[in-house]
Amino acid sequence: MNIAVFNAKRYDRDYLDEANAAAGHRITYFDVLLERETVSLAHAYDAVCITVNDKVDAEVLEALSRGGTRLVALRSTGFNNVDLQAAARFGLKVVRVVTYSPYSVAEHAVALLLAINRKIHRAYNRTRDSNFALDGLMGFDLHGKTVAVVGTGKIGRVFARIMLGFGCEVIGYDKYPAAEFEALGVRYAHTLSRVKRGALLVNTSRGGLVDTRAAIEALKSGQLGGLAIDVYEQEADLFFRDLSSTIIPDDVFQRLLSFPNVIVTGHQAFFTREAFSTICQTTINSINEFAAGQLLSNEIKAEVP
Repeated sequence: MNIAVFNAKRYDRDYLDEANAAAGHRITYFDVLLERETVSLAHAYDAVCITVNDKVDAEVLEALSRGGTRLVALRSTGFNNVDLQAAARFGLKVVRVVTYSPYSVAEHAVALLLAINRKIHRAYNRTRDSNFALDGLMGFDLHGKTVAVVGTGKIGRVFARIMLGFGCEVIGYDKYPAAEFEALGVRYAHTLSRVKRGALLVNTSRGGLVDTRAAIEALKSGQLGGLAIDVYEQEADLFFRDLSSTIIPDDVFQRLLSFPNVIVTGHQAFFTREAFSTICQTTINSINEFAAGQLLSNEIKAEVP
């Protein structure tokens, strides 16, 4: 099959080429996002391979269909950027990576928690300037503290196990409670509204889960003692690119970065060798299934009202 890969970085090329070695699909890489202005690049390609930041709305899907594309392969778990109803209407199949290493994201969440608590980011900058003073760097023991896990799927359960190893009391919240979570010896909490003043908030899930403006107000008032995020609700125009020589017009994001007790990483929680290898191999496997006319193991469809 002829495949157009959008938003392709060097690591995408390396790992997709390795995963595709046996299949032999013809892959063309494009650095740009797939969106209305770039969809013409996909003309006559059998499949497009995209990320969660590509903008695949009804207009893009219609153009893909007219150009002969029949498969949209997401090399990500999230798929909220694809209009699934429009995809069905225009005869396109959509697949995603249902799962990959849950340890990658859970371990990154732990790294962010430790860094924001022990002010690692500030200590790193200080010591590079030969400043070894400890003022302003005091943290607290995680041992004995309560950690609330919002979302208790595979990643949440891995994170919970790690926190139990630190000697924390772990509680969870999920619309769909899992027996596997309770089997860890932890419990579900009915409300998280009574979070202690000065609590730390870590988000490695979806940017939209945190109201950034509300978080800023909570940081200003001291209700939040620190914020560490790997995702941001408006990240599509920021992450996965080098903007170091440009002016970022997002005032909310810039305000967030101005706090000394905020750490932002650019959606890298998934970015381990193990996880990325699985992502690329799963993507190629889905394309193989489509090419062979087989049932698509990782197909996603619009919900029926």
